Amino acid sequence: MKTVEIKDILTEGTKLGKVTVRGWVKSNRDSGKIAFLEVNDGTTVNNVQVVYKKQSTKGFDEAINARTGSSVLAIGSVKLNDKTEQKYELVADEVKLLKQADSDYPLQKKQHSLEFLRDNAHLRARTTTIAAIMRVRSRLSYAIHKFFQENGFIWVAAPIITSNDAEGAGENFDLVNITDKPFFDKVGKLTVSGQLNAESYAQAFRQVYTFGPTFRAERSHTNRHIAEFWMIEPEIAFIDLKQLLLVIETFVKSITMDVIKNCSNEIAFFEKVKPEIKNRLNALVKLEFKKLEYRKAIELLKEAVTKGYKFDNSNIFFGMDLASEHERYICENIYNAPTFIFNYPKAIKAFYMKANDDGETVAACDLLVPGVGEIVGGSQREDDYGKLLKRCQEMKIDMSSIQWYLDLRKYGYHSSSGFGLGFERLIMYILDLDNIRDAIPFPRAEGNLKF
Repeated sequence: MKTVEIKDILTEGTKLGKVTVRGWVKSNRDSGKIAFLEVNDGTTVNNVQVVYKKQSTKGFDEAINARTGSSVLAIGSVKLNDKTEQKYELVADEVKLLKQADSDYPLQKKQHSLEFLRDNAHLRARTTTIAAIMRVRSRLSYAIHKFFQENGFIWVAAPIITSNDAEGAGENFDLVNITDKPFFDKVGKLTVSGQLNAESYAQAFRQVYTFGPTFRAERSHTNRHIAEFWMIEPEIAFIDLKQLLLVIETFVKSITMDVIKNCSNEIAFFEKVKPEIKNRLNALVKLEFKKLEYRKAIELLKEAVTKGYKFDNSNIFFGMDLASEHERYICENIYNAPTFIFNYPKAIKAFYMKANDDGETVAACDLLVPGVGEIVGGSQREDDYGKLLKRCQEMKIDMSSIQWYLDLRKYGYHSSSGFGLGFERLIMYILDLDNIRDAIPFPRAEGNLKF
C-alpha cells in the first residue's frame, strides 16, 4: 500500500486511489455509525478528514477512542467531498491507533491563547497557528541562503563565544567559569553580532554573510525583544552606503517574493484574522523604497507636531533616537511605503560607522516598513584607522578585545558596508505577528528558561 503525505492528498486528490497516511489527531467526532478524524502529518498547514464507519472500517472501536494528540495510521481511498473546506477526504478501510495520548494532553480542540501556548512551547508546534509560523520561518531561512548563494556570497559561521561587545552597548551574557581555573585568557561572552567577524572575511572573499544565533542581555519585556534570536548579517567590500541601500532593497524584495510564492497556504490561514497581510506583502515587493536623510526626517516630525499630530514623545530634536512611533509615522503617514532613513547622528550610532564630512553624522541607514517600523540597520564601515581608534577612545571601548578589528584597517581595508536584519522581527512583519516570542521555536526572555 502506497504511503503518502497529507499535502499530496489535498493537491493530487482522487488520482492517488488507495493510500496509507500517518499523522496526529486534531479532533475526533462521532456521529453514531460514522465518525470523522481530523489528521495532520506536518507536511501542510491543512488537515485531512478521515471518514471511518462502524460497519466497514477495521479498527473502528479502537479509533473511536483516539484522543486529540494521538498518532494514527489510516488506510483507505481518497474521495471528493464538496461539503468540507478541504476538497478531498480519506474514506478509511482501516484505522490503527498507533499511540494514545494521555487524557491530560494540554492542547484540545478549543482555541488556546498564544500566551498559553508559550507556556507549552514543547507542544505548540502541533497547533495550526504555530505550525504555520514555523513553516514560514523555515522557508524564509531557505530563501535567505538561496539569495546570498545565488549572488556570489560566502557563508561564514561567526563564533558564538567572543571576547567583544560588537555594538558597544554592554548587553552581553558573560560566561562564568565553573572551576577556579579560567578557561580562556579573558572573559568570554555570548555574541551580540557576527558583524566584526564578517568584516574580516569580507576582506578575503568580498561578499560574505552570517546567519546564526545572537544574544542580548536586555531586561526588556516588550513584544519586540527576546534574549536569544537569529541575525542575518551580510558584509560587502568595496561598496558605499548608497550601493548598500540597493542591496538591502533587492534582498528584502527577493525573500518576500519567495514567501508569497511558496507559503500561500500559510498566508491564507493568517489572512482570516489579518486580511491585509497579502496586500501588504505585495506592496512591499512592488513599491519603490523611499530615501530620507535623518535631518529631513526630524524636520518632517517637527512639522507634524506643529500641525497637531500627537506622539507619545513630541519633543523632536536633532540627535534623538527615533522611536517606533516616529518611524511608523514617516513610512506610513508620509510615504505609505518602505523608507530608508540615512546619515544618522554619530552620537546615537555604533563606533564602527563611517564618519561623514559634516563631522556630526555617520553613513548609517535603517529600513522602516509600515506596520512595524525599523527592521534593517546598516552602515558603511569606518576604514580610517586613526578615526576608528579615536571613536573607540571616545566611547571608552575596551581596546584589548577588538585590536584585531582595528588592525584590519592597516592591511588593505579600503571600504566595506553591511547590514543586520533580525530574523524573528522579519517573521513578525511578514505574518503581522503581535509578539516576537511566537516567531521562534523556544523563546528566551528574562526570568523564563523553562525549555
